[in-house]
Amino acid sequence: MGVYLVNVGAEEWFGDGEDGWGEVASALNAELGRRGLPPYEDLPPETDFEPGSGQAFEEKLAPSMAGFLALCQTHLSREETEILCGWTVIVPFSLDEEIWLPIDSADHDSMVAGAPQVLPLAEKLAATIDLPAETPATCDNLDLSTWFRHQAKELAITRTGPWSRDLDTAFYVALFLRAAQHSIRRGCPIVYT
Repeated sequence: MGVYLVNVGAEEWFGDGEDGWGEVASALNAELGRRGLPPYEDLPPETDFEPGSGQAFEEKLAPSMAGFLALCQTHLSREETEILCGWTVIVPFSLDEEIWLPIDSADHDSMVAGAPQVLPLAEKLAATIDLPAETPATCDNLDLSTWFRHQAKELAITRTGPWSRDLDTAFYVALFLRAAQHSIRRGCPIVYT
């Protein structure tokens, strides 16, 4: 169990029922319409993907976020930090301002953010810690988690730098960077589940 970031395909996004995001999709499209924007309807289908293909995204939020949040406080404004890591859903298109929807409960709104707004903030932190190029570019099935548990520890011995001082922080920088990139590349939302 735990909290995961995963991509959502069309069937699940528009689906009703326990695993569907249909209510969110409808509420988001209603708000987009109020803002004079077209509805978000062009999502990739859910299909079986080959591991390593870069067509799916799934990562578990297991390490401590304390160092990551401290990094955000040092290098981003409060508003930027909220955009980077305060969302519940990111979508692959630009939003001039976040959209707040009653996603999880009737008494608490959750944020929908645009991946094009999340991406430059994640890139800024990646540059700040000098995230290594060897960090996996796709995250099909816990690829980042696995890499940070094994290969990153080995790489940190020979390639020291800001990224290697706190691998949990580097993991979250990579996580939000890759989530935004995947959303834009695949044209799909990414959600907490």
